Amino acid sequence: MKDTDVRKVVLVGCGMVGMSYAYAMLNQNTCDELGLIDYVEEKAEGEAMDLNHSLAYSNGHMKIWHAKYEDCSDADIVTICAGVPQKPGQSRRDLFATNTNVFKSIVEPVLESGFNGVFLVATNPVDVMTEVVRRLANDWLTAHGKPEINPNRVVGSGTTLDTARLRYLLGQFLNVDPRNIHAYVIGEHGDSEFVPWSQANVATKPVMEYCDESDGKYPIDRFEDIEEDVRTAAYKIIQAKRATYYGIGMSLNRLSKAILGNENSIHTVSTWIPERKLYVGIPSVVNLNGVLKSLKLSLTDQEKVKFEKSCKVLEEMLAELD
Repeated sequence: MKDTDVRKVVLVGCGMVGMSYAYAMLNQNTCDELGLIDYVEEKAEGEAMDLNHSLAYSNGHMKIWHAKYEDCSDADIVTICAGVPQKPGQSRRDLFATNTNVFKSIVEPVLESGFNGVFLVATNPVDVMTEVVRRLANDWLTAHGKPEINPNRVVGSGTTLDTARLRYLLGQFLNVDPRNIHAYVIGEHGDSEFVPWSQANVATKPVMEYCDESDGKYPIDRFEDIEEDVRTAAYKIIQAKRATYYGIGMSLNRLSKAILGNENSIHTVSTWIPERKLYVGIPSVVNLNGVLKSLKLSLTDQEKVKFEKSCKVLEEMLAELD
């Protein structure tokens, strides 16, 4: 029987994203047990060994090992970072077919272990891949006479990284600590994502008002450039260094802390929308059970059009899956 006080995570996929996530967890003592699974078993063994050699200088006593799928049985979180990485000039959407096949070999053995925790998905295109996990899980559960998975137990990283990028860039522009910027990127984690500026605040003050009162120091017309920089950040990083992994690693770590700590904190994760039958990045309350609920935003008419467009993009991708 699982010790309820032991925070356990199993990571599937020991590439740069997965290991940036693992290293962030190690440094912040996010969990007590961390199992590593990779298609290349020797890779997982080596990564576990390397992480263990840093424990003497860490703040905790984490158990790290090369895991098997049966180790998922009592895990709180199974984080999926496996898949083909995005290449220069390649859209997240292009990854869809290949990574769907990869997921087929992961979800089934995880469920066979008896896993009853939260699936945390990072693989792109993340909103669609989160739905792939839900469908694969339901296929297996139904075939074995079990009830379907609660879709809120399947969570994608969504636009959490995009939101972090926005807060950083907006903080730089306004000369304000990013932690005091309360703004979000919502929609598809992809080219149709957008910033609902009507909902953006500096502390408790609407960012529009903040800029209006700056006597021209912070012109509002810069917002369009900032939003574009957020949207294209991954492409620029991939062009420069072939992959992006530190930012998403920290984002996944933050989500893991929210789940393991039962925080009820708000993050723009890929959240299941029942009426649309898809996952999309919106501000949602995250806790030990995954998503507790999503927040309804008071979007302007123009922002509603943008959100609808983003959902349509995801619906088209899901139609390809069907």
